[in-house]
Amino acid sequence: MTALFALATSLLWGLADFGGGLLTRRTPALTVVVASQSIAAVVLGAIVLATDGWSAAGPELWFAVAAGLVGPVALLSFYKALALGPMGVVSPLGSLAVAVPIGVGLFLGERPGLTQIAGIAVAVAGVVLAGGPQLRGAPVQRQAVLLTLIAAAGFGTVFALIAEASSSVTGLFLALFVQRLTNVVTGGAALAVSVRRGGEALPEGGFPWASLPALAFVGLADVAANGTYSVAAQHGPVTVAAVLASLYPVVTALAARGVLRERLRGVQATGAALALVGTVLLATG
Repeated sequence: MTALFALATSLLWGLADFGGGLLTRRTPALTVVVASQSIAAVVLGAIVLATDGWSAAGPELWFAVAAGLVGPVALLSFYKALALGPMGVVSPLGSLAVAVPIGVGLFLGERPGLTQIAGIAVAVAGVVLAGGPQLRGAPVQRQAVLLTLIAAAGFGTVFALIAEASSSVTGLFLALFVQRLTNVVTGGAALAVSVRRGGEALPEGGFPWASLPALAFVGLADVAANGTYSVAAQHGPVTVAAVLASLYPVVTALAARGVLRERLRGVQATGAALALVGTVLLATG
């Protein structure tokens, strides 16, 4: 069950990142974050009301609040790092997020077997290579590296926090709702500050209503990914769940190949293959 739900997490996060990347080509990144998360919050709010989710409220919801505060900061740091580039360096560095939940799992006493340790090593190497690391020819700004490391630490922290935010299905819906509500408040405040400083909140022509279905998909896929990851982490070793859930860059790369006809570089194809081998080792270990 851990492997199944963690792989579902990778699929959902990979597709959400691909959709978000496409949307930010036409709409400011902050607006995409706030709009998509707002749609997700409305849907989750309706589910919480329908399932009487408030009855599951408890101290663990503070983990969801913390995840909601950290998430937007990590995402915006990552976007800014990608803008500074080069993406061939930034993208693989972002995969270091997996180190946080793995460290938490080891700290809590998890001891994966030799096969799983091999799977972790192979899968992490595959994720890094799938990002298409740029090994030469382009200068890297220290700010880009710093922002990427901040983003990776943030993403990994969200991994760890969301796994602790609930212990039941009803509680999970409530935790995800609280997280998304916090995302919207945090992202909305950042957007307001950006506008005051002269930034743009909307593209030319106003709000992109035609993109509303895509925004809904990005927001809901992100929510579903958080949910499947929480289930995966609760039903198996966090170390295994975190690595398998971190395969989403492979999904994003394959989506770009299939939809945008982007050609995979040799290093990316090698990374995808290694990620698959690591997945098999983890699932069978």
